[in-house]
Amino acid sequence: YAILSNQQPDALTGCCMLLPDPTPAHLSDLKGDVRAQFLMDFAALGDAVMDATGADRINYLMLCNQVPELHAHVVPRFDTEDPELRKLDPLAAYDFGQARRADATGPDAELLKKLQQSLAARANITM
Repeated sequence: YAILSNQQPDALTGCCMLLPDPTPAHLSDLKGDVRAQFLMDFAALGDAVMDATGADRINYLMLCNQVPELHAHVVPRFDTEDPELRKLDPLAAYDFGQARRADATGPDAELLKKLQQSLAARANITM
């Protein structure tokens, strides 16, 4: 499943996550075609985020440090960011804990629509 991340820092609007179903603890728990599909979906979600947000590049993260279930972060990066912050890991550069919450029925509705359209054109991922 592709979802909007709960936290949306103003400079990085469009952060998303990919969640497998069922959710294993680690990428290594996925085998063969299932693993390959998850990674292809991860790349497709990054492409969709880039299309929907106009991002300059995408950061792909699979950390699973705080939440012990496999999930993958797709973080858009923009040329409008502070040049020093843009060089850093997005989780180090921005305070995600204090960022605004995603709202798919409010300020993120148009973004969600663009993401859904882009995903539909790319892969078998639903948002």
